[in-house]
Amino acid sequence: MTAPPPPIPKHLIRSHTSQVNVVCFSDDNERIYSGDFDGTVVVTSTRSLRAIATWKAHTDGLLGIQEWAEQEQIITHGRDNKLHVWRTVKEPARILGGSASLPGLQAPELCYSMDVNALNYCRFSLLPFPEDALTDERRALIAVPNLMESAHADVWTLPEKQRLHAAIGKAGQEPTLSDGRDVRNPVGIIMSMHLSTMPHPHTAGRTRLRLMCGYENGSVTMRERTGDGETSIEGLGWDVLWSVRLHVESVMAMIVSRDGVFALSVSADHIVGRYNLAEAEKPELLASACTVHRTKHPGNGSVSIRDDGRVCAVGGWDGKVRLYSTKTFKSLGSLAYHKKNCQSVAFAHLRSDMRSSGTATDTEGSEEEDEDDMSEAEKEERTRWLVSGGQDSRVVVWSLMDFDRS
Repeated sequence: MTAPPPPIPKHLIRSHTSQVNVVCFSDDNERIYSGDFDGTVVVTSTRSLRAIATWKAHTDGLLGIQEWAEQEQIITHGRDNKLHVWRTVKEPARILGGSASLPGLQAPELCYSMDVNALNYCRFSLLPFPEDALTDERRALIAVPNLMESAHADVWTLPEKQRLHAAIGKAGQEPTLSDGRDVRNPVGIIMSMHLSTMPHPHTAGRTRLRLMCGYENGSVTMRERTGDGETSIEGLGWDVLWSVRLHVESVMAMIVSRDGVFALSVSADHIVGRYNLAEAEKPELLASACTVHRTKHPGNGSVSIRDDGRVCAVGGWDGKVRLYSTKTFKSLGSLAYHKKNCQSVAFAHLRSDMRSSGTATDTEGSEEEDEDDMSEAEKEERTRWLVSGGQDSRVVVWSLMDFDRS
């Protein structure tokens, strides 16, 4: 039995004129967000595959883009030391033509901005909260590198822009040696971070904050807020739960699965690190919980995990996107289009009826098409999309096979 031929791109988005740093899908898969080296953000409709908005969001390259507040706002993070919150644009009436960006496209309204530290190319990590039933207001916590020292992290509130926790990671560092060498920061600057919550071990209904950071020296550390009070300074009241170094080079990207069970990291080396988060908290299981998977391809700069946690995509400096099973790390194939570095990869989101089982369920009723003439089969096929952004200024849309049924 011969293997199926390698897939070809479903669509090429040529709306950018410089390298694409960031790509992601909207929560409902209706839009693709992409940001480039010059600070331009493009929003592309997944129905028409045409740009519906493009604007100069930052004066320097994009580090991160994410929807927030049930698709009502967009957060962009740039190398210009700014974090902006925009009002989401809506798709205009359907128009015909290609996907190239055209002048005159709408730009979203800027809601507010924050000054941040973008020295270390580390994007923000957003932790949304449920809507306040009394005020109808959406709130969130956002983690970014510390304003003064890139080896530490800060946690702010949105939309209040209040800093709750400052310099996480600073407490407990060793002092400077007598010969003048500063050993307080042996791990280097933060390269990637993920903010989350866990149930409080002693109080029902309460949670504790956790911050997972990947560092310049190749290590990954998990910290938890254990101190009293809602605020902290100098990293006080944050305990290290575990720390491990799997990479010999800097962590270039890190991602946590949607269910929070495990995380993956990639680096300039040929290693993909996997971290089983619950097991890693037990010292006797740390070595087996954090494992190394050696690939044949050094130089990896981006990673994404499908919503069901079964498949991951790794973007390489050679421009290829390689797919793996997250359980066995068996290769599931590779996608080749970019001639240079693949800067970012992102899976489309699975529908809620597919996340638990990993397969599509049959729909009931006679309404197989919506008001925009998109059938259930087309919606299901779109959940198998993956986008990649490269140094060649292209955003590539791939339509993947159904790995579960294969």
